Amino acid sequence: MRKFVMAALGGTVAGIVVTTQLAGPLIAQETDKSASVYEQLDLFGDIFERIRAQYVEQPDSQKLIEAAINGMLTSLDPHSSYMPPDQFSDMQVQTHGEFGGLGIEVTEENGFIKVVSPMDGTPAAEAGIQSGDFITKVDGESLSGILLDEAVDKMRGPVGSQITLTIVREGVADPFDVTLTRDTIKLTAVKARVVGDAVVLRVTTFNDQTYPNLEEGLKKSIEELGGIDKVSGVVLDLRNNPGGLLTQAIKVSDAFLDQGEIVSTRGRNPQDAERFNATPGDLIEGKPIVVLINGGSASASEIVAGALKDQHRAVVVGTKSFGKGSVQTLVPLRGEGAMRLTTARYYTPSGRSIQALGVSPDIVVKQPLKPADADAAAKPEEEQDIRSEADLRGVLSNDSMTEEEKKTYQEEQKRAEEAAKLRDEDYQLAYAVDILKGLEVIVPAPAATTEAAKQ
Repeated sequence: MRKFVMAALGGTVAGIVVTTQLAGPLIAQETDKSASVYEQLDLFGDIFERIRAQYVEQPDSQKLIEAAINGMLTSLDPHSSYMPPDQFSDMQVQTHGEFGGLGIEVTEENGFIKVVSPMDGTPAAEAGIQSGDFITKVDGESLSGILLDEAVDKMRGPVGSQITLTIVREGVADPFDVTLTRDTIKLTAVKARVVGDAVVLRVTTFNDQTYPNLEEGLKKSIEELGGIDKVSGVVLDLRNNPGGLLTQAIKVSDAFLDQGEIVSTRGRNPQDAERFNATPGDLIEGKPIVVLINGGSASASEIVAGALKDQHRAVVVGTKSFGKGSVQTLVPLRGEGAMRLTTARYYTPSGRSIQALGVSPDIVVKQPLKPADADAAAKPEEEQDIRSEADLRGVLSNDSMTEEEKKTYQEEQKRAEEAAKLRDEDYQLAYAVDILKGLEVIVPAPAATTEAAKQ
């Protein structure tokens, strides 16, 4: 027994020795790291004081510190940054749906300022700014190498004032200037309209108004068509939507899902992971959905497109989305400013991150460029001398249709022709509407299926 106790004691002592030998270097490493951090902070203090004392002009100490903080954050990724009080205030206003500026969402790419998307009905959209454009100069001043927030500041200004942007666009040989007039940007987050038997929901941004606008617009459009039974489906147009609030992206996705995951977020610490699931209830009772995306569809737009695609609830049409799969947390700071810090990545229901990859459409449809002389190339078909059986003298009448059936048929033809005209205005949207029409034709309505089964 004594030998056993001694052996156990010996093992304990050996364990203490081994633990001490292993822990010693680890503690020393942590101490070295802490010392290195404090040395770097001392170095920062030395440089700050040297600038204040010896720079050729008297510097603004507050601006120096803000620039240092912003430099630290922007070195992490393109979406982390420091927001001074005025910018933080502007951002809070934007999320409520109204702000001043050009109506343009930009990002930084390889040291250049790139347009993510122009917003519908804003000076940027009306001036023809496109997703993928690079802004190289503002009022003749180069933006090369400056921080994203600085570039945004240069593009801001009083409502009614003019600004000239120099644009570099793929496929255009030389840079060109675009002059815009700054305006107060009032965003209607969702615009609803009826095209044929389809409801088109154009979602321009994800702010506090997005889901309420979508719910209201959808309800009115369904009433206009005479009830949900008359609706062939919904086109959810997310093209050039730069994103916005994660909460609103979840609500919009949930509007069309009865169950299943919408999105999950994962940060550095596993315990911070979150998963968001759909709740029962589908605003359109299972009707088909086509989601339209392009290279200007980013962030919250990609959450919605990815959720509806992975849950097999929608057909995604268009071109590959922007690929912003990171989550930013706003941290209010002393002095009324805020820190925008990337804290997580988000994942679609299939478990895939779209960061830098984007959401790939099920059906790739590019928006064709219109030649300048397209209108003069040919007369519209309705203006051409095309004859049909109905134009022939003595034509036999159609005795298989009642007058009411003929009227219904003519109305259907009229709606189909109106939808066809849409191809000249917006080819991608017309394609989406055509897909819904095709699904309506090949998929029997539940009521019809039930009736057939009874017979």
